[in-house]
Amino acid sequence: MRDMEELRGLELEELKGRLADSEEELANLRFQHGSHQLENTIKIRSARRHVARLKTLLHEKLSITVKAEEQQ
Repeated sequence: MRDMEELRGLELEELKGRLADSEEELANLRFQHGSHQLENTIKIRSARRHVARLKTLLHEKLSITVKAEEQQ
């Protein structure tokens, strides 16, 4: 997964920004689906999974940061 490798190289703040953007995109897709404007409903699934990936990476980076601070 090239996307994950690219995301792992990002800084913490940039990950937070991308997470906010992805969550907004997911909300827009859900709104479109509710108003019957979304033709490809698979986009909701992929957006939801992308949000989950970003949250996982964010959690990994935060736990690494906390462990590094505890060791000092």
